[in-house]
Amino acid sequence: MIIQLRNPQRTVEMEGPMAVTALLVRLDIPRESVLVIRDGTLVPGDAMLGRDDSIEIRSVISGGAR
Repeated sequence: MIIQLRNPQRTVEMEGPMAVTALLVRLDIPRESVLVIRDGTLVPGDAMLGRDDSIEIRSVISGGAR
C-alpha cells in the first residue's frame, strides 16, 4: 500500500493488508493525533487496509472560535 504523510510531506510504501492501528504503530504515530483517509473517506482504527490501497494520513489540527 502507498501511504501519503503530511507535515512533513512524504510517501511510504508498506505491505498489506493490515489494520489502521497496526499501520500507525509501525509508523510510530499516535492514533488520536491523525486522520486516516482512503478514497476521500475517513477510516476507523479497526478497519483493514488492503495491499493496493492508497492512504493519506493527516495531522489533526484543532482550534476554537473567539
